[in-house]
Amino acid sequence: MDGAVLEGWFVEPTAKPSGRCVAVLHGIADSGSGAAGFAPMFLAEGYSVLLPDSRGHGRSGGEFVTYGLLEKRDVLDWAHWMRSEGCAEIYGLGESLGASILIQASAIEPAFRAVVAECPFADLKAAGEYRVQQMLPLPGWISKQVARVIVASGVIYAKLRYGLDFGQVSPITAMEQTQTPILLIHGMEDRRTPYWHSQKLAQANTRDVLWLVPHADHVSASSTDPRGFRLRVLDWFAKH
Repeated sequence: MDGAVLEGWFVEPTAKPSGRCVAVLHGIADSGSGAAGFAPMFLAEGYSVLLPDSRGHGRSGGEFVTYGLLEKRDVLDWAHWMRSEGCAEIYGLGESLGASILIQASAIEPAFRAVVAECPFADLKAAGEYRVQQMLPLPGWISKQVARVIVASGVIYAKLRYGLDFGQVSPITAMEQTQTPILLIHGMEDRRTPYWHSQKLAQANTRDVLWLVPHADHVSASSTDPRGFRLRVLDWFAKH
């Protein structure tokens, strides 16, 4: 696989993957093994689980994290490989960056029967500016302007130096185009990616569903409301 490692299957020893399979995509600065906590939930229902390392993470190659620009193609390669291994029904669960990547991949081709996306960003520029602003020890209105300059400069530099066009990273555009059923989950206390990102994504495709989780921070819906998370995710996959 170009730039990415397939961490491994969670299946019974010596067994081949079952016909129903889930790829779990981790967030930034994490790895496939870091997302392994989701495996028991799916294994108990007869799914096989794949935990890939995204490019630039874990054991994967790749010098850069490209926020879906390149990773969306990796995801489709993983889905094609899963199908070749015997997966008749393929689903995807993504956290944070992994969620945004899954959304972008789903607009290219319907490789997944359904997707669950927790705490994705809708707009890379807005997400970047928000994160930078949080790190700046400046008054709000000043930090907002400085953050805009920093992010814009980074986008220009990436294009000129490495040929990476981050203007093409747009989960909200992908959401408008995808035919894949997507369940959006977002914590209402998310301090890293505000929940309005998922609200905008839901508005872009009214066929999909948004669950806003009270008191949940970034990618913490499963720990804030374990029963609700399990029921909603498994039901979403079961009905598709």
